[in-house]
Amino acid sequence: MFLTTERLTVRRFRADDAAVFAAYRSLPEVARYQSWDAPYPLDQAIEAVRDFAAGDPDAPGWFQYAIDRDGELIGDIGVNLYDNLRQAELGFTLDPRYQGQGYATEAVGALIDHLFRQRDLHRISAECDARNGPSARLLERLGFRREGRRVENSWFKGEWADDLLFGLLAKDRIS
Repeated sequence: MFLTTERLTVRRFRADDAAVFAAYRSLPEVARYQSWDAPYPLDQAIEAVRDFAAGDPDAPGWFQYAIDRDGELIGDIGVNLYDNLRQAELGFTLDPRYQGQGYATEAVGALIDHLFRQRDLHRISAECDARNGPSARLLERLGFRREGRRVENSWFKGEWADDLLFGLLAKDRIS
């Protein structure tokens, strides 16, 4: 599946994405609020990219999309489609060299619109570490409602962290 915006393409991963994928996921500031640790080994990236490329975006479970700018991988978006095929959870990662330029808003927004309009999803949810202000602000910019805060809910990288919960309904995004 390919989605295009004014400046970006949201596409499947390709084998040649592995090195760039490993590079930005190896940055401590990128890994800080994510499930992996830095550095992110190239052999692990090669395997992950191979799995992403073989995935089925229409099947329940996680599917990872590549964010492409002029043929270069700049980030990724994960969508966890629920078994009912009407709900999903999402997460995103962007190379810091491309942060603060509207790329994440553009790519994630296009994918959200696709999920609501073409895939007929009812609801999309997301959560983030409460200390990750840029991710929380991105979700709010895209229309997500902050639905809660779970205090010291996650033991994460050696410390307790609060989780912010967000949700977005199709009827609130599509007019």
